[in-house]
Amino acid sequence: MSTKGEDMNSISRKRLWTGGLCAASVLAVTTGVTVAAPGPERAAATQPEIRLMAAAPSVELTRYEGEPGEPPGISIDELGAFLTVRGAPLEFRAQRTPDYQRPITVRQIIRTGGKVTVKTLPQGLVKNFLGLPDFTETTFTDAKGRVVASQKAPFCPNNASARVEPGGEPERTYPDGCPSDPFTLGSVWGVHRGWATDAVDSEHISRLDLPVGTYTAKISVTKRYRDLLAVADRPLKVKVTVLPPEEGEPPAARHTRHGADHTGHGADHSGHGAMARGDGHGPDAAAPGAALDHLAGDSDSVYRAELPSVPHALRTTGRALPTSPGDGPGYSDGSRFAPPLKPAAKRPTGPAVRSAAGLKPDLRAVPAWDIAIQTAQDGHPEGQDHLGFASTTWNAGPGRMLVDGFRTPGKEGLMDAYQYFYDARGKQAGYARTGTMEWDPRPSHDHWHFTDYAAYRLLKADKKEVVRSDKEAFCLMNNAPVDYTVKNANMRPEDAMTSTCGLGEPDALAVRQSIEPGSGDTYTKETAGQSFDITTVPNGTYWIQVVANPNKALHETSLRNNTSFRKVVLGGTPGKRTVKVPPHGLVNAG
Repeated sequence: MSTKGEDMNSISRKRLWTGGLCAASVLAVTTGVTVAAPGPERAAATQPEIRLMAAAPSVELTRYEGEPGEPPGISIDELGAFLTVRGAPLEFRAQRTPDYQRPITVRQIIRTGGKVTVKTLPQGLVKNFLGLPDFTETTFTDAKGRVVASQKAPFCPNNASARVEPGGEPERTYPDGCPSDPFTLGSVWGVHRGWATDAVDSEHISRLDLPVGTYTAKISVTKRYRDLLAVADRPLKVKVTVLPPEEGEPPAARHTRHGADHTGHGADHSGHGAMARGDGHGPDAAAPGAALDHLAGDSDSVYRAELPSVPHALRTTGRALPTSPGDGPGYSDGSRFAPPLKPAAKRPTGPAVRSAAGLKPDLRAVPAWDIAIQTAQDGHPEGQDHLGFASTTWNAGPGRMLVDGFRTPGKEGLMDAYQYFYDARGKQAGYARTGTMEWDPRPSHDHWHFTDYAAYRLLKADKKEVVRSDKEAFCLMNNAPVDYTVKNANMRPEDAMTSTCGLGEPDALAVRQSIEPGSGDTYTKETAGQSFDITTVPNGTYWIQVVANPNKALHETSLRNNTSFRKVVLGGTPGKRTVKVPPHGLVNAG
């Protein structure tokens, strides 16, 4: 079934899979499940079958009174509503043009019977890469049936999730979370067949100020998405009891579900704990062969199954956090914990070589953002004015950007850096000497930096240099999913947010740093050196220039796309400088 504005066309499976698949999951718990009954409107054969599921028919939520400046109430993501997918994966690809001049386009990827079809969703549906806006609506009624509150919420398919059908995909391969950086270029969102994920994105909703009392919550997929995705109009209903805060309880929203035991959240998230088993051997696990068919029936039917915990378990709340977070068979908690990358055992010898099969990266820079005046900078005298900014340099592929540093005996705080190349199968296919690494002892760093990766300059309106940033070296890590639609994109880089660059190890003998295809390295304006000294710079119009591979020391596919520019207008007086940041295309993020 197609609707107005949809573009249906078929493409080859090979093309869709060239970038690799990827995904994120969550902390699995064994608990009761309530699911909305499927109506006669069965999903079309070409669409995945989507249903809403509740972890329990009733919940108790402790009202949050809030810290100063924070709203009181409850959060609807604590209701335990999940979205399940069966028959085929639910997958979307969101993209926009590199000049940021056109709206984001979202396409649904539908796989059935060996055929892959692309369905373009209506233009203007999304304004960013945080997922599908206003996907669900939750309405609360009191004991007299009066509607007392209602809230729509976005849906990020890449939220924490778990397998709920024995025949579902064994591992999650979609990315973790939906990117929030303003200059993201492409993203892949997905829920695997036989998996469930949080129906509500907890990171982008506000609390509802519900008084203490008893309510009925009705959770439904909004009509726009029911029509687009062939979802049956069968909302969930959950009984909700809002409790007063307990005396002495930490100021965080807590909840308990009838029939659910959350004490295991701090004990075992390896997928093999007594209350968090994903192998079908837990005391309350689903019987072998149980499938989502058993979830059909009335909305009051209860089904024991492995379900994800709510995302709040990953944040600093009153709840215990996992002692061994990460991914496991049938679940993922979205934390992306992984060990640091290991460098080669020894420095290469002989002449530098790269076989024709060795893939090179393509390094690029997105425009600067989060731009602000700073009056205090570590390592600089008081009374200076600085222009701080965030920057992201990234790898558009198809090859990895991987550099190993090797300590030379007798050289304190320095390493010789080598770039390595790999073929399409991941086999090493050559190397080349490329600059140095140096130890940075500053408090916000305390690790090894690669010295030839990027440079920042403040330019006049005519693009002539005025100031160069103090920052000249970088600890590279995959902390920004810039575009996971590029060729060979690694949507689950192992060192995401955990690459330490030899953190706290000034005596390290070797260090490995890497930027995987599709990912970037973001530095925030709070990082030392991430600014320009504008104390003596006159008011006027300027450009922030970010350059990847400024010395052309790294081998890459193109050197013509390494630079970005962001216009800024400086004003004010010494000690009270101001900055205005015009939009860059359709992106209005200062």
